[in-house]
Amino acid sequence: MSAGQGSAGNVIAAVCSLFVPGLGQLVQGRLLKAVVMFVLAVILWFFWLGWIIHLWSILDAALFKPRA
Repeated sequence: MSAGQGSAGNVIAAVCSLFVPGLGQLVQGRLLKAVVMFVLAVILWFFWLGWIIHLWSILDAALFKPRA
């Protein structure tokens, strides 16, 4: 089982996103989503709203189910 699949991989990805928004998506191999989440979080932190994207990034990594 790779880091991008299954519940253990999702936990690892969620922990990665806890530290850096989008890092969990990057670990799961979802480059475009990782970049979008990181850039949105950086931009929105200037308006004190980055926590929204940060939480979204964590939840998205934790709940990700790869297509079969």
